[in-house]
Amino acid sequence: MADPILELTALLARLPGVGERTATRLAYHILENPRDYAEALGTALCEIHKRVQRCESCGNYAEGPICAICSDPTRESNRICVVARPTDVNAIERGRIYRGRYYVLHALLSPLDGMGPEKLSLQPLVERVEKRDVKEVILATPLSVDGEATALFIARRLQELEVKCSRIASGLPHGGELEYTDQITLSRAFEGRKEV
Repeated sequence: MADPILELTALLARLPGVGERTATRLAYHILENPRDYAEALGTALCEIHKRVQRCESCGNYAEGPICAICSDPTRESNRICVVARPTDVNAIERGRIYRGRYYVLHALLSPLDGMGPEKLSLQPLVERVEKRDVKEVILATPLSVDGEATALFIARRLQELEVKCSRIASGLPHGGELEYTDQITLSRAFEGRKEV
């Protein structure tokens, strides 16, 4: 018979960013709390796929067919920010600097992983740009090889629609030291410089 603590630890360790030691701590944390906490956690995990779906408009996760951002009439509908994952939407929203709409890809081009252009779901984005008065598409994919390739592919795909495509800036983080910065980041910091 399998050890239930080891079984729980193994499942928790499969979560992103959770190693074996953290998974063990989480398993014991669940055990040390009242049983109703573990039951509520289990119920929430069981119900998540039933209660949450992808927004029909942007692809972000939502409780209903349309997410809160897409249904918010105060958001700018003429600006769409393209991101790789729903967690990217959360990160941008925390900054409270962007008031437009989103489009979540749920993937990036990665030929080595079998993710080619035909598997990238761009048609809904193209349709949104064609049907609405979209003035700008902001490409906020990760600043990685796959993210850059995806951004370039999308920009080329939207070029024929005559919509402005912009790329998020990249460079040095606040408080970052030049001596510890990689060459690509430093190069982009110089390319994206502004007049003072």
